[in-house]
Amino acid sequence: MKRAGHECVWSCEIEKYRRAVYRFHWGRVDAGDVRNVDASEIPDFDVLCAGFPCQSFSTLGKRLGFDDPRGRLFFEIVRIAKVKKPPLLFLENVKGLLHNRGGRTFAVILRELGDLGYRTEWQVLDSADFGLPQRRERVFIIGRLGEKGGKEIFPLPKESVEKK
Repeated sequence: MKRAGHECVWSCEIEKYRRAVYRFHWGRVDAGDVRNVDASEIPDFDVLCAGFPCQSFSTLGKRLGFDDPRGRLFFEIVRIAKVKKPPLLFLENVKGLLHNRGGRTFAVILRELGDLGYRTEWQVLDSADFGLPQRRERVFIIGRLGEKGGKEIFPLPKESVEKK
């Protein structure tokens, strides 16, 4: 996002070492536990970029989904989006999110975003296709507020994700 000309106006991270990474990249970490954040106090922004803990949805974990407190942090994103109403959402998680609980978890996510007025699209992307030396498949979800506007982003054309 930074390379595309966007500026980070607020960040939130509970884990100490990740907070250090945020400070290094953006010079700040505004909040720790998102559950304690008053969304109305967050500065206005155009794109809500968020990842929520993947352990609840990973095929390597217990796959408890929303039955795991970490999995329920997705609803904190919904809470903030409901108050701030950013035009765009950019969310990320593990590929297992799509199949958790037979796809019901992902259906809840799409319904929650839809109830807020977001049109969604998504695609699984692999970091190896972008020149990184490892395979890390992640689902990226784009949400656009409102019924119209914006060119579809996904699916990315095959030539745009092949190794360079």
